[in-house]
Amino acid sequence: MLMSNTDRPARLHYMANGFRVLQPGSHVTCAVSGATIDLDDLRYWSVERQEAYADASLALEAETRR
Repeated sequence: MLMSNTDRPARLHYMANGFRVLQPGSHVTCAVSGATIDLDDLRYWSVERQEAYADASLALEAETRR
């Protein structure tokens, strides 16, 4: 039986212009808010920290906390 990627977290490697899927899944978790982010909606991440963010304001918050 084939397994679906639905409702499984993906493992990604974040790069400057995109990301590479290391382990297939449907979503990642925002490093600041803990919100689930569908891979199709993922637009913000940190290459240095290898973290995903749900939106621009959360990415800025993570940047200013460090």
